[in-house]
Amino acid sequence: MLRLATWNINSVRLRLDNVRRFIAEEQPDVLCLQETKTPDDLFPRDAFAELGYRHQLVHGMKGYNGVAVLSRLEIAESGTQSWCQRQDCRHGIARLPGGVELHNLYIPAGGDIPDPAANPKFAHKLQFLDELAAWFASARRATQPMILLGDLNIAPLESDVWSHKQLLTVVSHTPVEVEKLGALQASAGFIDAVRRFVPPPERLYSWWSYRARDWEASDRGRRLDHIWVTQPLQGGLRSAAVHRQLRGWEKASDHVPVVVTLGG
Repeated sequence: MLRLATWNINSVRLRLDNVRRFIAEEQPDVLCLQETKTPDDLFPRDAFAELGYRHQLVHGMKGYNGVAVLSRLEIAESGTQSWCQRQDCRHGIARLPGGVELHNLYIPAGGDIPDPAANPKFAHKLQFLDELAAWFASARRATQPMILLGDLNIAPLESDVWSHKQLLTVVSHTPVEVEKLGALQASAGFIDAVRRFVPPPERLYSWWSYRARDWEASDRGRRLDHIWVTQPLQGGLRSAAVHRQLRGWEKASDHVPVVVTLGG
């Protein structure tokens, strides 16, 4: 069995106690973090090693972005990829037992204005998605056992947002973003693991804004965090869960963990 978790932690050092609590409760074999917001030399490697995560891929920078793969299982090899001619620590790659290639991604948020001509951040996001999809299509095969997960910063389905109609012009749910995320998913035949267990039209969110006075009562969420697998792993999917309750913890990230279990 393989239990995977992805979580945009929004500063790993600030929320290390929350990570410890989550690990104690859920015991993932592999924990993938995004937005770690720390350079590699300050990442709390020893704290994770003490929790059993001795195999680590840490790819971070001061104050922004950053991804990490923390594993109780051996990582045979690891590396990183950069996109859009930037070194901004958004893509880590680790090979797990059984030859499974894991891609931990933090796709750019894209700013507030959904117009690439007026908003360089949105243009960057679209370019990032295009380059990533082209790379998977040319450098990888759908027959390879792969997992792509992370904060993809797009809620593609109508039931992935609190109001499809009102968010059509809001960055993260615009038609152009959904189209490009679909192209990325198709580039290697990725399967949305979570929606295999929680099919639409059931609403499902993994992010709630800090701006909400009462996030739980308003429940204006979006499903921005995803776990995808390629066809060779599809038959091994056993369960999936979005841990909504963590949004209510003290010093919570605005994202919550998503967990998928594979086995057999």
